[in-house]
Amino acid sequence: MPILCRVTRGDLTESIHVIFATVVDDTGSIIYSSGDSNYLTCIRSSLKPFQAAASIKSGAVDAASFKDNEIALMCASHLGESVHVKTAASMLKKLGYTKDDYECGVHPPGDISSRHDLIRSKSKPNPLHNNCSGKHAGMLSLAKHLTGKAKGYIEPGHPVQKAIYNLLQEYTGIKDIPMETDGCSAPTAFFTLETIARLYQVLATEKYPELVRAYNAMAAHPYNVAGKGHFDTKFIDALSGNGVTKGGGESVRGIALKNRDGKNIGISLKVLDGSSRAMPMGTIKLLEHLDLLTKKELSSLDEFRKRDRKNCRDKNIGHIEVFVES
Repeated sequence: MPILCRVTRGDLTESIHVIFATVVDDTGSIIYSSGDSNYLTCIRSSLKPFQAAASIKSGAVDAASFKDNEIALMCASHLGESVHVKTAASMLKKLGYTKDDYECGVHPPGDISSRHDLIRSKSKPNPLHNNCSGKHAGMLSLAKHLTGKAKGYIEPGHPVQKAIYNLLQEYTGIKDIPMETDGCSAPTAFFTLETIARLYQVLATEKYPELVRAYNAMAAHPYNVAGKGHFDTKFIDALSGNGVTKGGGESVRGIALKNRDGKNIGISLKVLDGSSRAMPMGTIKLLEHLDLLTKKELSSLDEFRKRDRKNCRDKNIGHIEVFVES
C-alpha cells in the first residue's frame, strides 16, 4: 500500500497525496516498499551528489582547490542566501570564470528575506542566486579540467555531461539511461524508485571515494545544501553525520542513512502529484514507521511530524497528517 498524506479542512478530508517509497539495505535487497518500486520518475535535483561526484573523481575539484563547503554547494538546491551567493562566487573566482559563464539561468532567491534585501538594494537577481549555482560551478570546474573552456558544458554531448552519464552507468549498471532537461538546463535522469534508493544506499557506503567526499561535505555543511528552515538542512543537521538527504523538483527525495543497526540504508520517495507539502511529513512518518531514527533524531525533527493549516487570519482551519499502512 502507498503512504497517504491527508489534508483536512476542519475534521473533513479535502485532499490526499499518494507517496511511493522504496528502501534498500547493504545486500541490495528491498526491505520495504510502498506503492511500486519500479515506478519511473525524474530524479531531478536528487541527482546532484552524483553529478558532483564526476567533478570530484576527475580531479577537477582538487585542481580548482574547492573546499568541503564548496563541494556541499555543488550538491545543493540552495535558497540564494548571502552565504550561498558568496560561496558560489568564490568557486567562480577560483576557476577564473565569471557569472557570465553560467548556463543555468536566473531566478530570484528562494529565501524571502534575501529576495526582499535584493529588492531594497535595487539589484536584480543573477545566476549566483540560482539554486543550482553550486552544481553549475562544479560542472564548470569539470569543463575547465577536461576542455580548458566553459562554453556549452550543459549540452548532452559535452565531455562534462558524458563524464556524468558514464559515472551514472557505473553506479547503476544501467546502459541506456533516459535523460531529459532539468530546470537549470542541464541533463537529468529518469530512474525507478528502486534505482534511486540503490544510488543513495551506495552514497552511505565507503565504496566510491568520490561519493564519500560528497557525503562528508554535505554532512559537514548542511546549511550549504539548502538553507534557512529547509527540511534538507534540518534533517542533515539532526543526523549528525549519520545521514544525508537531497530533495528534487516535483517532490522526489533520496536519503542515505549510516549506522542503522550496523547497516547502510538507501531510501527513495516520490509524491505522485508532485506536491512539496507532503514530502517532509511523509519522510519522517516513513522513517518513524520503520524505526530508522533514534529518539533524539526524531525529537529534533518533531516539527515535520504534523502540520497545522492556517488561513489569512492565522486561524487554524485544518491539518496535514500522514498514514503508513502496517
